[in-house]
Amino acid sequence: MSDLGSIQRAYTAILQHFVATGRAPHYVELADTLDIGINAARELVSETASTASPVGGSWLSHDTDNIESWAPFSNVPTHYLISVDGAQKWYSQ
Repeated sequence: MSDLGSIQRAYTAILQHFVATGRAPHYVELADTLDIGINAARELVSETASTASPVGGSWLSHDTDNIESWAPFSNVPTHYLISVDGAQKWYSQ
């Protein structure tokens, strides 16, 4: 189990990636961002998602290590579009 500081860093890095790019990072990208190994990043994504609130929280695609949703963002297109300053590059849960 990762320490709470690592979980918080991962949670924040994932949100920052969503804001910057409009999509969730792959755990390989997260490994680079957090300067950790790829397997450590994959495990950290899973641990971090499991600590998020079940209501409006974060979850992974079924049977994968890929982020499907990270509140308030969705990595899968939805009917809920988010626009900022006329740019639409995000979907909401």
